[in-house]
Amino acid sequence: MAAVSDSVRQGPLGLPEMHELSIANSIIEIAEEEAYRRKVRVSGVHLKLGPLSGVVKEALLSAYEIAIAGTSMEGSRLIVEDVPISVYCPKCCQSRSVKSMQLLCCPVCQTPVSDIREGAQLEVTALEIES
Repeated sequence: MAAVSDSVRQGPLGLPEMHELSIANSIIEIAEEEAYRRKVRVSGVHLKLGPLSGVVKEALLSAYEIAIAGTSMEGSRLIVEDVPISVYCPKCCQSRSVKSMQLLCCPVCQTPVSDIREGAQLEVTALEIES
């Protein structure tokens, strides 16, 4: 069984919390269905993950390693692309990246913003396959 990092939220058995484990299982299910449909083997899953998604990257990576054991996905990799938080500033009339999810203000004019354009993603974007 894969080792779980000390920084990862752990459940009562020392495994990643159920939230990330259920998400990992869903990712695997999606990939396995596509692999079956195309009659290929998946060697990698590409995922976009934003800080506002509610998912801890390290916990998801650990959960994925645990969840692929004994499946057709065993040995595959989960490649996570971190998506920064981007908001639309009504005063500047432009999209801007913010540095903190606790401070959703335009970094240029400091106007508080509520129009979040990016950063909440949890999206499978591509599969690496072997025929």
